[in-house]
Amino acid sequence: MAFNIASSPHTHSRRSTSDIMRTVILCTALGVAAQWFFFGWGTLIQVLLASVVAVTSEAAIMKFRKRPALPYIRDNSALLTGVLLSISLPPLAPWWITVIGVVFAIVIAKHLYGGLGQNLFNPAMVAYVVLLISFPVQMTTWLPPLSLSAESASLTDSLLAIFTGFTQDGFSVHQLRLSVDGVTMATPLDTLKTSLTTGLTTTEAMAKPVFGTFAGVGWEWINLGFLLGGLIMLKMRVIQWHIPVGMLGALFVISSVAFLLNPDGTASPLFHLFSGATMLGAFFIATDPVSAATTVKGRIIFGALIGVLIYLIRTWGGFPDGVAFSVLLANMCVPLIDYYTRPRTYGHS
Repeated sequence: MAFNIASSPHTHSRRSTSDIMRTVILCTALGVAAQWFFFGWGTLIQVLLASVVAVTSEAAIMKFRKRPALPYIRDNSALLTGVLLSISLPPLAPWWITVIGVVFAIVIAKHLYGGLGQNLFNPAMVAYVVLLISFPVQMTTWLPPLSLSAESASLTDSLLAIFTGFTQDGFSVHQLRLSVDGVTMATPLDTLKTSLTTGLTTTEAMAKPVFGTFAGVGWEWINLGFLLGGLIMLKMRVIQWHIPVGMLGALFVISSVAFLLNPDGTASPLFHLFSGATMLGAFFIATDPVSAATTVKGRIIFGALIGVLIYLIRTWGGFPDGVAFSVLLANMCVPLIDYYTRPRTYGHS
């Protein structure tokens, strides 16, 4: 009987890496479906495009490394990276944005460190941050929800907008961003942040049509979809509870304290929990077993650190949402967190 030594990620279940990755991908379906329902066909097109590019990039880099490509493609890790990055992008982002991002995630953020189990940072979030810094205009061109949009984009229109920049009727992506009132709409996080800097109160800012019951129109349901998908993964023991609870708990506590102290100048805890990429980050990104902390206490601290950083970046940072930056900053702290939270050796006092 052979004894094999392998790098992380390690799992105590009998499931293979391929099965775990596939389960995670399937559990994103609820959130992706909600995103498609509220923002149109572009979401599904981006997922399909990113998946093809991810698998192709994985095969190409393994060919370059003189290793058989099929076993690495079948572990579904590249496919998961492509899916996570694609649902973080604006639905009608140009095709080359998706291609550059996915290639960077697979080739640089993953294989430059040695491949699965060796990367220090979450590949999808590394690529997202690189795209956001390099192409801020394209990465912030989110459409208004279909119910508030002046021009809806069909499947054909979405394909043409992504690959040519214009719909079949000649509308540009900028024109598709107009609401029924003729106003170019931003995401709820960006709208609230901008409104507060202009002197409006939280109540006045959230009277705008882009906001729903307690968060943004559509975003409430998207986050709820990812929350349900995350709970399914917890039920199936694909992930553990420590990081999501640490992250969401810290975000809830710090936003609650700020809201109690200044309700007119800060968003409510529910707004923070169900806006942007909060639930996607808590269950599908921060829980990456390779780049997250490994000890029980360390995972709770790791998640809490992400939650605090998200609030700080959303409130005082230069970007509306801070999930990607927070995850990467927390990834940098993993060696230190693991060092100070490692369990005491049995027999030592």
